[in-house]
Amino acid sequence: MSTTRTVLVVGGGATGNAAVVLLRRAGIGVDLVEAKDDWNATAGSGITLQGNALRVLRELGVWERVQESGYGFDSVGIAAPDGTVLHVAHDVRTGGDDLPATIGMQRPHLQQILIDAVRASGARVRLGCRVESFVQDADGVTARFTDGTENRYDLVIAADGMGSTTRAAIGITAEPEPTGMAIWRVAAPRPPALTRTDLAYGGPAYIAGLAYGGPAYIAGYCPTGEDTIYAYVVEANRDRASIPADRYADEMRALASAYGGFWPEITATITDPAKVNYTWFDRLLVEGSWHRGRIVLAGDAAHCCPPTLAQGAALSLEDAWVLTGMLAAADSWDDALLQAYYERRITRVGPVVEASVQIGRWQLDGVRDADVPGLMGRTMTMLRELP
Repeated sequence: MSTTRTVLVVGGGATGNAAVVLLRRAGIGVDLVEAKDDWNATAGSGITLQGNALRVLRELGVWERVQESGYGFDSVGIAAPDGTVLHVAHDVRTGGDDLPATIGMQRPHLQQILIDAVRASGARVRLGCRVESFVQDADGVTARFTDGTENRYDLVIAADGMGSTTRAAIGITAEPEPTGMAIWRVAAPRPPALTRTDLAYGGPAYIAGLAYGGPAYIAGYCPTGEDTIYAYVVEANRDRASIPADRYADEMRALASAYGGFWPEITATITDPAKVNYTWFDRLLVEGSWHRGRIVLAGDAAHCCPPTLAQGAALSLEDAWVLTGMLAAADSWDDALLQAYYERRITRVGPVVEASVQIGRWQLDGVRDADVPGLMGRTMTMLRELP
């Protein structure tokens, strides 16, 4: 393959950053455009990275930094609202036996690690810049930018997230749909004895034959470092406009205060509304193809799912790994190649999206005999296979 081929990556989140690093390693010229001036360097509280995400991060050459920055663990606890741990399950190591099952870390730390890798790759990065229009022909894409410049590329990778403007611009009409749940998240200090994720399920549903109760559908936390965690509570979604931003801490604290164990210590720190994040759960799965001409979707632009399986980042990183590997190995970047990328990914992504949604639907519907552990186990076992 000629090293003069060029790719425009739209979006500087985990998917786009990973694609840039892998393309540059293959000798391909890359421009990255990111709409935000700060490159999302401070956004978010925490992130749970399953082993199949860690496998890609190792391929990127950043695993050691991720390991140092995050907190690894291999099990998850199921707890009653009072904090009593009812069951501890050993997680499937979806990245292979030589990687932890899970790493929790602060989301800004992961973003900074990936930013540093992009900078080191030699790619050209443009922040505070958007694509204004695309003009395609059989040989490539001309992109015009909001700063009045334009450039020509052999391929465009749209990694601009769930609300992708590129997806709409190329005529793909699929849009994210709310699933009926929403999540409150906050970063907090780590109680010394908190060493894994524990989940308390609530509502009328029975999980594996046990009724748990509690006001939230899910209340949980994840260690993200030696001194930090992120905590979350899941409820039925509400109109965001009905919740003043200055009440975010009060709202989350009211839900979290019903839980025991580590929760009283965590809840006492939920005081700053600016540090609390509230988002709905959404579902998106673009079907048929993820490309139009020489513009192809990756990551949340093509699919997103509730975090009930903590697979959003992992699936997106896998997209970048698979797509860039196929591009690097191919003599021709044609329709058949991009369709093959879709077909390879949809058989893996589709079941994970649907399983993630199903877990929430069982709770919303009050299903009393839902086999959540079985569905989780089958899905995670499938993800041990290479993407």
